[in-house]
Amino acid sequence: MFSEADLTALLITLKLAGLTTLILLLLGTPLAWWLARSQWRLKFLLEAVLALPLVLPPTVLGFYLLIALGPEGPVGQLFLAFGANPPTFSFTGLLIGSVIYSMPFVVQPLQNAFNAIGNRPMEVAATLRASPLDRFFTIAVPLARPGFLTAAVLGFAHTLGEFGVVLMIGGNIPGKTQVVSIAIYDHVEQLNYSQAHWLSAALLVFSFILLVLVYAFNRRSILINA
Repeated sequence: MFSEADLTALLITLKLAGLTTLILLLLGTPLAWWLARSQWRLKFLLEAVLALPLVLPPTVLGFYLLIALGPEGPVGQLFLAFGANPPTFSFTGLLIGSVIYSMPFVVQPLQNAFNAIGNRPMEVAATLRASPLDRFFTIAVPLARPGFLTAAVLGFAHTLGEFGVVLMIGGNIPGKTQVVSIAIYDHVEQLNYSQAHWLSAALLVFSFILLVLVYAFNRRSILINA
């Protein structure tokens, strides 16, 4: 069924997807809130930058991240300044690349959820002397709960299927940077279709279950609020 190397790749992939989703929710929530509420007329430029991973080929994004994170790049130089190795070909590099690559899959659903709330609930809370922080956590976050679930699942599922970006940044080091998508490619390259089937089927079923849960939850939320 699954070899020890395949199980290790699965664990690395799940760890990467989990940490990426957590970081993106922490960073993406205030960013999405600002994008939803801001009236800055050049906001569209930032939105375009955040959406770049949706249209850029993964290898292009991975190449520039490899340059930036390498020993000659600005991020790599920063790591060296603090006495650490540049994050390329390491799990840290995979994590940085995954956060950037999956950013729009988390920020955009959150921004849409915050936009759907509208101004009225926040204005009513303001008249009751609720602070901006109170209004955010007691009004905005509960009302945007379906958006948070969608963002988390999309970010997690998207990270599970990464290939080009993680291959460029992390290479293919078994037990260190080899994720499931790369392990599947290796099996196919070696004509080991049986192992490729097992790993592919595991990702397919897991991703399908995640999406079913999201659609079921959102449908239930719509029926409750109707």
